[in-house]
Amino acid sequence: MQIFLIRHGDPDYSIDGLTEFGHQEAAALGKRMASIGLDELYASPLGRAQTTASYVAKEAGLVIQTEPWTCELDWTEIMLDGQLSSIWDSPGEHISELSSGKRVWSDETDHWLKQEEYRLRFSELQAASDQFLLRHHYKREDGLYRILEPSTKKIGVVCHGGFGLAWLAHLLQIPLALAWSVFWLAPSSVTTILFEERSEHFAVPRCIGLGDVSHLYAGGMNYRPRGLMGNHV
Repeated sequence: MQIFLIRHGDPDYSIDGLTEFGHQEAAALGKRMASIGLDELYASPLGRAQTTASYVAKEAGLVIQTEPWTCELDWTEIMLDGQLSSIWDSPGEHISELSSGKRVWSDETDHWLKQEEYRLRFSELQAASDQFLLRHHYKREDGLYRILEPSTKKIGVVCHGGFGLAWLAHLLQIPLALAWSVFWLAPSSVTTILFEERSEHFAVPRCIGLGDVSHLYAGGMNYRPRGLMGNHV
């Protein structure tokens, strides 16, 4: 099975929709995903994700199935360097594990999961992910997925930047703080997760493509740096 984790197109947050350029991105994305041959299409209930998914649904001939748990995270914003910031946009220099050189990670030491509020919210996301994959016949056991029924489905999930990285952290067993501080997903980008089956018993999620925007380049466009907070040119 493959999951195509798709960030929504360039957003207009004031209307929870897309900018004019975001609509162009979504149109190019729709054509690209139709060529892949998706079997199922899911989306966050937020407007910018639904609008993006509508382009994919039209081109691929699929019905959008709304998954509330894939909504953008509403975790508490924090004040950093005098500015209010979403926690998934926090600068890497604030992550003690990155600067210590020790790189020792666990749920107890992870920069954000040290705090009970975030640990609880992340556990809720993890549980929802596990239920979603169980519906697709993969049962999570100690980070691996027991194959209840082999699958070759291609599944598209249109969601959000902060949520998408948190979901990847769970699927790939990457520390949450590390996923947020060293990865970034461009608007309309496609991240491909293959549930690799080397035995008849277990599948292991492998990222075989992160943040791909080749559909934009094919249409003569470039990505927009939404959520990229540093010195982007």
